[in-house]
Amino acid sequence: MQNSSDRHEYPAHWEADVVLRDGGTARIRPITADDADRLVSFYEQVSDESKYYRFFAPYPRLSAKDVHRFTHHDFVDRVGLAATVGGEFIATVRYDRIDADGLPASGPAHEAEVAFLVQDAHQGRGVASALLEHIAAVARERDIRRFAAEVLPANNKMIKVFTDAGYTQKRSFEDGVVRLEFDLEPTDRSLAVQRAREQRAEARSVRRLLVPGAVAVIGVGRAPGGVGRSVLDHIRDAGFTGDLYAVNSAFPEEQKDIDGVPAHRSVREIEGSVDLAVVAVPAAHVPDVVAECGEHGVQGLVVVSAGYAESGGPEGRERQRELVRHARTYGMRIIGPNAFGVINTAEDVRLNASLAPEMPRPGRIGLFAQSGAIGIALLSRLHRRGGGVTGVTGVSTFVSSGNRADVSGNDVLQYWYDDPDTDVVLMYLESIGNPRKFTRLARRTAAAKPLVVVQGTRHGGAAPQGHAVRATRLPHTTVSALLRQAGVIRVDTITELVDAGLLLARQPLPAGPRVAILGNSESLGLLTYDACLSEGLRPLSPLDLTTGASPEDFRRALSEALADEGCDAVVVTAIPTVGEGPSRDAALAEALQSAAAEVPGKPVLVVHVELGGLAEALSAAVSTAPQAGSQAPGAAGGAHPPPLSASLERGDPHRPAERLPTAVADRPLTAGTGEPAAGPGQLPTPPVSQTQASPPPPTPDSCSRLIPAYPAAERAVRALAEAVKYGQWRREVAEPGKVPGYEDIDEKGAAELIGGLLARGQGLTLGTDETCELLGTYGIPVREALSALSPDDAVAAARTIGYPVALKATAPHLRHRADLGGVRLDLADEEQLRRAYAELTGLFGNPHEVRPVVQGMASRGVDTVVRAVIDPAAGAVLSFGLAGPASQLLGDTAHRLIPVTDRDAASLIRSIRTAPLLFGWRGSAPVDTGALEELLLRVSRLVDDHPEVIAVSLEPVVVAQHGLSVLGASVRLAPPPVRDDLGPRTLPVY
Repeated sequence: MQNSSDRHEYPAHWEADVVLRDGGTARIRPITADDADRLVSFYEQVSDESKYYRFFAPYPRLSAKDVHRFTHHDFVDRVGLAATVGGEFIATVRYDRIDADGLPASGPAHEAEVAFLVQDAHQGRGVASALLEHIAAVARERDIRRFAAEVLPANNKMIKVFTDAGYTQKRSFEDGVVRLEFDLEPTDRSLAVQRAREQRAEARSVRRLLVPGAVAVIGVGRAPGGVGRSVLDHIRDAGFTGDLYAVNSAFPEEQKDIDGVPAHRSVREIEGSVDLAVVAVPAAHVPDVVAECGEHGVQGLVVVSAGYAESGGPEGRERQRELVRHARTYGMRIIGPNAFGVINTAEDVRLNASLAPEMPRPGRIGLFAQSGAIGIALLSRLHRRGGGVTGVTGVSTFVSSGNRADVSGNDVLQYWYDDPDTDVVLMYLESIGNPRKFTRLARRTAAAKPLVVVQGTRHGGAAPQGHAVRATRLPHTTVSALLRQAGVIRVDTITELVDAGLLLARQPLPAGPRVAILGNSESLGLLTYDACLSEGLRPLSPLDLTTGASPEDFRRALSEALADEGCDAVVVTAIPTVGEGPSRDAALAEALQSAAAEVPGKPVLVVHVELGGLAEALSAAVSTAPQAGSQAPGAAGGAHPPPLSASLERGDPHRPAERLPTAVADRPLTAGTGEPAAGPGQLPTPPVSQTQASPPPPTPDSCSRLIPAYPAAERAVRALAEAVKYGQWRREVAEPGKVPGYEDIDEKGAAELIGGLLARGQGLTLGTDETCELLGTYGIPVREALSALSPDDAVAAARTIGYPVALKATAPHLRHRADLGGVRLDLADEEQLRRAYAELTGLFGNPHEVRPVVQGMASRGVDTVVRAVIDPAAGAVLSFGLAGPASQLLGDTAHRLIPVTDRDAASLIRSIRTAPLLFGWRGSAPVDTGALEELLLRVSRLVDDHPEVIAVSLEPVVVAQHGLSVLGASVRLAPPPVRDDLGPRTLPVY
């Protein structure tokens, strides 16, 4: 228990877990008077050289006065932080507030002197960089704006810590000492440095889990069966290239191995190092296991044990929190608990530390699933359809995070971002713990490689038990739109996830939406044509080769289509020919592969109808090594061996029977397939002919020519449409837009106005005059509306404004409801105005209930709505749509993250389905979309410049042929929410 110090209570919110440069973790916390012994012990382990660099003189030990000074802080003018591992200090940092003469001071002095000391054994791990981020954040909180540090010239490591941080700084040399001064306000460069360090650290922390040199499975039973024994068998059978150990405290002392795997009663008994421990013991025994692993230097844990937050009770949630705290104390990261496991198919690793009984086919798809059941279903589908005997389109790495208590999809994205073995990322997410960070990481990843996501619980369902999720006020459709803006390929089902993944892993991105269709079935070609139109593609007229088309006819037609400059992609449709067998399938596959290889820059897809071996032959045609039992195409009996394929996925009654894991033999059958329902640990085992060792994968060039085959036109076209949209996003992000500056924006005036208004209270909705004044500082005029609580008031208001006028009811239940009759337009004189006033009050009640206002008529145009809101999870969001109940019923609203660029604004107004109304639909005059884009940009600037503006609503905005009019507006202010994405690097606390 920490004690409070001289002036302030212990600041618990400064405590944080961080990932260091090598992937290990440390805990950063304030130093208190209770830490005297820890400080002395820490200092004794620091080398004399490091002590000299810290104190500029030999300083072998700390005096009692030193210890008191370095452990007693007021947490305002004097602050000390320590980085700890295993509860012991590994580094310290402190600041002391100083005045202009460098003497100790109190506020309002805005400068502080900062100094570090890092144990020699932990230097080079990025500890000082992490501490600098955190002490800088603390200083900003205490109104310190600048740090000063004096460093000996020979202390290059510490000088580099300061100079590499990215802050605006000044450097001088005097009296043999380097003096560094730097402002603490985050800059674009300091944020870039911080995020680059975050990416490297988190990627390495995941790599430690996926590329271990030694693995211990803890909880291995002596008899076959059970979770621990199954995981051990899976690791061994996959051919893991590192050292493997079995651990169980119940092993007799004389037992030395389990099926050839060295056996130990405790991790402590293992002589060598252990990088990864798979924990499969009851939850009550996990704390002891974590302590043993931490003391032995284990780097990470995969906890498959259940009994944590997924149970739904407070005891399970607290047990899960304590598990994470305990593991991080020792610098370990956790996948799980309640995890399905991890897989790495790399030839130099071959790790299957999961409940899947079979190693998936190696390939270049990274797969993440929060649900074990969905994860095994995805592995199963990729295994069946993933690339025939060559094993090309398989999995590089697989992570199933279970309760996601520590390692999350964000961490794995950091790893896959620059993983050379992963080309495509597929993710099944049941929740997003930090949407703001996920969006940022997704945008960066999608700019380098495709990221396909399917999200569960998207129709208002609660997040799964065990998943800590930040509260969001945004509907799922809005979150989905924001993910698409970040380049994420959003699909709705795991079938679509696999369909899109196979296309993106096998084919180049299309350059546009123009699609050529050819095949030997006119009907299937027309279905494909209609599907293209439904998905927003631009199909060319289908080319019917007739049912008598030979493989050579297909090759010639495909070559011509690919050579056509008016074509961006080709869909080949094929139906079986009566009397032809596997040899024709192989010949057709080779013909298509040959044509596709001539123009490798355009994607080709095949829609096949019960063509037996065509899907397999398409995948196998580019094999660079002979397969067991196979012959050259066209040779006697030359059919390729039947690999796992799409026909398997369709439940082909002629496929060979599969061996099922014992654990699923008595599961209920899945409706319509005759197969056991998928469950934890079930990965369909291939037929006997497929269980031989996989050959080496082909070269990247041959991988790119694999043609994906689909059993339905709609599935193929949907996957192609996603690839087209993603390709367009990649081209747009290569030329990012700009946030224009407007000379008439008064940012300082707006800040002063907001500060004065917030002085009244913590949160408020502005009145009409205040709203107009604030919006006016950003060049957003609001058309004047005058209150009219009597007919005479209405007449007086109309005379002030000038006829014609509009009379509106502004009561909450009538506001913006023209459909209820609460608006009267084009009132040309006093008589019409008085008559309209009487009708309005007669229909809805007395004036105090109706709250009538009189407003000048705006030019005729299209009524639209512009809104901005700051969501606590996703950040600032700008929304646009047309006004009226039709758009509300259809949910026809587009969204963009703030700050919005000129390209974002242009795409925003074109993203809604009713956008044609803005561009001259059915002969109407196009409206001034340029003025509308400028309005969107100004609103974006207002919210981005002033985070105190938490909500803006402009409704309606009438966009005319020339210009626009904002007829109604509201603004809500509140103290700015905490932006953890701008603060120091921290691991989430659940």
